[in-house]
Amino acid sequence: MSELEPMLAQPVLTRAMQFIWREAELLDRKDYRGWLALWSDEGHYVVPIDPQAKDFAATLNYAYDDRAMRELRVQRMLAGYSPSVSDAARTVRTVSRFTIDDQDAEDSCITARSAQVVVAYKRGVATLFAADLEHRLDLSQGEPRIVQKVVRLIDSTDTLNAIGFLL
Repeated sequence: MSELEPMLAQPVLTRAMQFIWREAELLDRKDYRGWLALWSDEGHYVVPIDPQAKDFAATLNYAYDDRAMRELRVQRMLAGYSPSVSDAARTVRTVSRFTIDDQDAEDSCITARSAQVVVAYKRGVATLFAADLEHRLDLSQGEPRIVQKVVRLIDSTDTLNAIGFLL
């Protein structure tokens, strides 16, 4: 038996992995409406600047989107009015190193942690983005829903260019 087999035998972890891979595929295909459907109404999409931040409402973030802000972000991305949108980068995401960090007794709400590498290609230039991801998932309604997604870019305190797409 390989070291990976016991981990994959955990149904909650497997379910979280499949869901997060599905989210990555939707974003790479630029299916932003499909991405919106993955969220709980009270969910937050967060890309903090401070890698140690925990109180996202009280700190500066690249993104701190509730439902209304996620919908506005997607509208802007689909409208095509902005040069960064009409000439949007093509992306390929790889998500790995999955762990379940926290789960309640009924496995209805879990926190899944993973690592993500995004390669964005635009105008002959490939740009690499690496991040630690934290997905808080509500599993109580059958289909998982994102309660919170935190994208901690490894270079978040540096000057970042070209992050006009969803991470």
